[in-house]
Amino acid sequence: MSQNYISIPRHIHQLTSKRIVYRRNPITDEPTAIYEWGVYYEDGTYEYYDLFRSKAKITTYKSLKWHLLVLRYLNPELKPDDFNKLTHVITDYDQGFITFFVPQELLQKIIQDVDKCDIEDPPKNKLRKFIFKDNCGLTLSEKLSIVGTMIGRNKRIHEDDIYECMLDMHDLGKKITINKLAIYLKCSPRTIHRNMSSQLKTEKELLNKTNEKV
Repeated sequence: MSQNYISIPRHIHQLTSKRIVYRRNPITDEPTAIYEWGVYYEDGTYEYYDLFRSKAKITTYKSLKWHLLVLRYLNPELKPDDFNKLTHVITDYDQGFITFFVPQELLQKIIQDVDKCDIEDPPKNKLRKFIFKDNCGLTLSEKLSIVGTMIGRNKRIHEDDIYECMLDMHDLGKKITINKLAIYLKCSPRTIHRNMSSQLKTEKELLNKTNEKV
């Protein structure tokens, strides 16, 4: 397949026009602090879902299934037929959500797997400590400066802190490097290396690759 999907815009109106929920702030976790730019969770929260915020598109079957699980979870009132129509929108190559074609037989298998899951059981999610408002008006550098300053107060960089920074850089289309992470988190590159697990290193490469394709 060619790289033509790079120029295909994401037709998010296909969701908004049907009032499909694809973003949700934490509902039970209480923030440690509230600021003009957003909220901070010292211990992090798994309740924050924010699909399709970045330019990155769905590139794997695993990611596709997770997105469908989240959409099903955030829209429990959807009837089976309506959810089926939604999955066809998400997997329609020309709608700009996905980078590959999905055979109908395989799609039906994924839909069946999603239907078997408990609709009240939250899909596995990434831990987030910082949630910035869409209209906060901050640049990437300003956001990461806030992250670095607040994390620096703890005198210790954790793997979750590095991942948080990686996500923010990725969402804004910036290449993730060890040196940039060290600058934003106000620590040495050695500290970043020491706190990066093999899983986090793999995630770094995947995030950079998805940004290369958009």
